[in-house]
Amino acid sequence: MSDPKSNDSSRQALHVDGISFSYGAKPALSDVGFKIAPGGFTVLLGQNGAGKTTLFSLITRLYDAGQGTIAVVGHNVQTVPLPALAEMGVVFQQPTLDLDLSVMQNLRYHAALRGMRKREAIARIETELKRLGMEERQNEKVRTLNSGHRRRVEIARALLHRPRLLLLDEPTVGLDAPTRQTIIDHIHHLCEDEGIAVLWATHLIDEILPSDRVVLLHEGRIQAEGIVADIVRTAGVATISDAFTKLTRTEDAA
Repeated sequence: MSDPKSNDSSRQALHVDGISFSYGAKPALSDVGFKIAPGGFTVLLGQNGAGKTTLFSLITRLYDAGQGTIAVVGHNVQTVPLPALAEMGVVFQQPTLDLDLSVMQNLRYHAALRGMRKREAIARIETELKRLGMEERQNEKVRTLNSGHRRRVEIARALLHRPRLLLLDEPTVGLDAPTRQTIIDHIHHLCEDEGIAVLWATHLIDEILPSDRVVLLHEGRIQAEGIVADIVRTAGVATISDAFTKLTRTEDAA
């Protein structure tokens, strides 16, 4: 097993190595490992129940990994969690905004938790809301926003402290197609323009771009990893959708 403090690990935005985890006697993840370089966009692709949210919970320290190591920008999340967590921005699958606060109040509260000074926080908030087309809604209560606008606020919140790794767990579920595409494009631009590394968990094939790196997770194990063309070629099929179907087929359905 590699040392998360090694030179290779420190060059990676995220280094997951040999992670296994069980809920009691039920295995959830088995020997999962992959790397994301700075500026890299990686799709964690898997059906519901594949282990995507469990892995996110381990990376963000909601759970403690029983086996294996996870490093964020060279910081081991198990042994030195504070510097590791400081490098992360997270958008969880379930909404976590305070519905009775305004957009600005939600973001200022989060900035305060991050220890940001008021002037810096306001400047960062204004920047992120403008990039997401939400600046005119900053004084509206979150309760009045539609689901797409709420998700944009959560993305803005995750970016306030300028993280080097952005984690998004099924961030577009329930959104309409134009809103989904807007968010996908925005996150890709962040990778290209600012060098932020992204781990984007989804079960939706149409969210994957040809240039994306994909980690295909099924029943807690990685079935394939690489850019779309490599996975399609290895699976011996025509499309990433066909590869997903083939590589996640259960024995009973075969």
